Amino acid sequence: MADTPTSLRVVVVTPERAELDVPATSVVLPMFDGERGILTGHSAFVGQLAPGELRIANGTQTTRYFIDGGFAQVAGGVVNVLTAKAIPANLVLSATATAARAVADALPSNNSAEREARTKAVARAQGMEAVARNNA
Repeated sequence: MADTPTSLRVVVVTPERAELDVPATSVVLPMFDGERGILTGHSAFVGQLAPGELRIANGTQTTRYFIDGGFAQVAGGVVNVLTAKAIPANLVLSATATAARAVADALPSNNSAEREARTKAVARAQGMEAVARNNA
């Protein structure tokens, strides 16, 4: 039987660069079907992320990010997050989220491709709104 890791490491990667590589005591991921908490010794899994708030705790300090969906993999004490965007939560402003929602709501939905694009834009705006609310 393999040894259970005694710590977590969180690696966040976007198409542009590796955004983050930090130790953690716990991680909360925004999954497409709700939040998922990760602690040391969590079983391996791969899951689809939704736009929303990534929370990384290390002791008493918690770091928050808005992530724009993607995928997460947990294996061997490492939480890998692959996402289109990772923005520190304190930089997500209510006005920005409101503007993103207005743009999303104005997108056409005449065919399946347009409906899919609109649905993704609305989900992204909702995730930003949730992060902005947590900043207040």
